[in-house]
Amino acid sequence: MIAILGGLGAAVMWATGGLASARSSRIIGASSTVAWMMLVGLAVTAPLVPFSGPVPAIAPTLACWLVASGLGSVIGLSLLYRGLRMGKVGAVLALASTEGAIAAVIAVIAGERLTIPVVLVLGIMAIGIATVALATGGTAEQLEAGGDAEERFGPGAERRAAMFSAAAAIAFGFTIYGTAQAGLSLPIVLAIMPARVAGVAFLFVPLALTGRLRIAPRAVPLIVITGVSEVLGNACYVVGARESIAVAAVLASQFAAVGAVAAFFLFRERLSRQQRSGVVVIAMSVAILTIVRT
Repeated sequence: MIAILGGLGAAVMWATGGLASARSSRIIGASSTVAWMMLVGLAVTAPLVPFSGPVPAIAPTLACWLVASGLGSVIGLSLLYRGLRMGKVGAVLALASTEGAIAAVIAVIAGERLTIPVVLVLGIMAIGIATVALATGGTAEQLEAGGDAEERFGPGAERRAAMFSAAAAIAFGFTIYGTAQAGLSLPIVLAIMPARVAGVAFLFVPLALTGRLRIAPRAVPLIVITGVSEVLGNACYVVGARESIAVAAVLASQFAAVGAVAAFFLFRERLSRQQRSGVVVIAMSVAILTIVRT
């Protein structure tokens, strides 16, 4: 039951963060959204550090994984939010959800062997990715707003959004792998903090010092929701995975499907038939990949 609740909690929290960031990034831009979100996340996690338990010695290898986890998350979120700013939430989140497959490739490079079923699933997933990335479809926003929306949500913008989200998945792959390695030695709070520290140090502070940090009153609640959701999502997943990695990972990886359904009701966002098929293929492939790798 803990694994089920943890996985579902992670999926809902990550989808919530994605939906909120899709709006805030269109108001203040992707970089400012990530910067403020990381500050919120650090404010939430930092007070918990004294209660997280003893901290082991940080070996060079562990330090490298912490750096990979932190920088990968900052870079990935920046790319993802750029994609969300110009593309459709369902398609963008579906592509980003392939981060698990990217982590599998990184594991292979690190020396792990892939079985034939995993290779087949990755191939099917690639088909889904190509379908979502290349297909286009109208949205209610585009139909209502005319030319400006065509520039933001039209075929060219959708393909650029697909490129950003695919690149985000690669960065997230390093984050997942690095966090997993760090989580073997560190308490949960410390394992999920590197991204927040890196985001504040390398994004929030430089933007603030150069006067390029943007904020708007209507973006504030969205930023808070995004920052808190990201932290809670990671915490839920870690708690659930302690009981069953397979169950928690399968449910948590469906954040793209949750986001696509929510975007349909909240934003009247419509995916084309080809995009819907691609999203379904990706969601099923992520779930099957988790099962066959466990």
